[in-house]
Amino acid sequence: MRIGIVNDSALAVAALRRALALDPDLEVAWVAANGELGVQMAAAQTPDLILMDLLMPVMDGVEATRRIMAATPCAIVVVTMDLGRNANQVFDAMGHGAIDAVDTPTLTESDARLAAGPLLRKIRNIGRLIGGRLQAAPALAAATSALAAPRLVSIGASAGGPAALASLLGALPADFGAAVVAVQHVDEAFAQGMAEWLDAQCPMPVRIARAGEMPQAGTVLLAGTNDHLRLVAGARMAYTAEPGDYLYRPSIDVFFESVVEHWRGAAMGVLLTGMGRDGAQGLKAMRERGFLTIAQDQATSAVYGMPKAAAAIGAASEILPLPRIAPRLVRACADATDRPDKNDKNDKKNANKEYR
Repeated sequence: MRIGIVNDSALAVAALRRALALDPDLEVAWVAANGELGVQMAAAQTPDLILMDLLMPVMDGVEATRRIMAATPCAIVVVTMDLGRNANQVFDAMGHGAIDAVDTPTLTESDARLAAGPLLRKIRNIGRLIGGRLQAAPALAAATSALAAPRLVSIGASAGGPAALASLLGALPADFGAAVVAVQHVDEAFAQGMAEWLDAQCPMPVRIARAGEMPQAGTVLLAGTNDHLRLVAGARMAYTAEPGDYLYRPSIDVFFESVVEHWRGAAMGVLLTGMGRDGAQGLKAMRERGFLTIAQDQATSAVYGMPKAAAAIGAASEILPLPRIAPRLVRACADATDRPDKNDKNDKKNANKEYR
């Protein structure tokens, strides 16, 4: 795998080189000392993966990520010192298409493999996902019956997801008549910060899902650990380590499939921007159960991977641009008889004609 490094710190570059040298399949293609040079190098020699610092002179990592994903998209991982203090910039970069974030490995650690472990694990997972180039956007009491349970909106997102979630959730009213659960591919170290970041932008409260609780109407719950979030008996939330071989933790497929198995009310599934295929099979299972299923369209996806996979297997009953998803959910919640095969036929016909 050919890797570009965008970082203005000579010590950080040295640490990254040492970490990458531990895996013979990894090659440093080039090094850029600031975001502007990174954009230029990515255009001239597009690598398989870019390790992107955040705070740099001339152009920071957030803007560099935005420009690279718009012009010459490739996988990007934010690698910087003290991620916790830079959480807002991390989410901004992920909103533009960065896949993940990790602390810079240190040169002072006596065990080089131990220090490099988190970075190398993320790179290996990404390597398993990227068979080809990314497609970038042209711009950017348990419920026991359908009557007892509120409606549930299940949302999955990955690369580009923070911004997409902020846009979608920000457009839902405070009195939205459904429970919302979102699974975003993000390390647990950033989950709490992301929940707070979304909460500040959304009319509904946003917080981390707690094991044992039930989704509640008017509240957004966010998956909060590196284990999979799922529903179990009684429609209660749980975290589980299994399946252990899934690339992404938490997995969107795992949650969507648990909704099919354990949710007794009406439900809707939404698959937003992201790399790979996670969520496509789960969304298909939701559609086969008779739930409304929506995939974000290519034009508004930062990375058209997961929604594309869902469209390819017929998992989405509707394919919509991001600004139209929230109004569609509001409309569905307002109509107790709404079914994807009965209502809004003209709307779906136009959506399918324009976006499939």
